[in-house]
Amino acid sequence: MLQLVLYIGGLALVGQAILYAIVGNKRETNMFYQLFVVLNKPWTSIAKLISPKMVAERHIPVVAFCVVSVLYIAVTLAKIEHCVSIGMVGCR
Repeated sequence: MLQLVLYIGGLALVGQAILYAIVGNKRETNMFYQLFVVLNKPWTSIAKLISPKMVAERHIPVVAFCVVSVLYIAVTLAKIEHCVSIGMVGCR
């Protein structure tokens, strides 16, 4: 379940980045961009907490994506290790 939450967060951050590039300066009035901002609020808040103060505000979503990616990889590796240790019974 945690893997799914991280996957959705990562895709939402990618979607926000794509709209940031496509929409440009009109992103503040774009409904879908604002939806991504709301979806990514927990991840960007975590990124603000763990990043140094000298990181620019516009780079916080990139830091959030890195955090989500590292956590996703860690959860995936833990899941693989667990499945191997129990002999693949009940793992998909």
